[in-house]
Amino acid sequence: MNAEQFRNLTDEELAKKEDDLRQEIFNLRVQFATQRSTNVARMGLLKKDFARILTVKRERELEIRR
Repeated sequence: MNAEQFRNLTDEELAKKEDDLRQEIFNLRVQFATQRSTNVARMGLLKKDFARILTVKRERELEIRR
């Protein structure tokens, strides 16, 4: 997903997506540690999506304060 798609989500949907990504990143790290996965590209995509979510949440937080 791109940042614009994340901006169109509600706060609840964004929080759910954030939790899902946290869990998926954790699971992928465990798979790397146990050498069951070598899909490094997937980890990069997940981290970028996670960063986009945090950026959108921060944008909303700053907008509320204005």
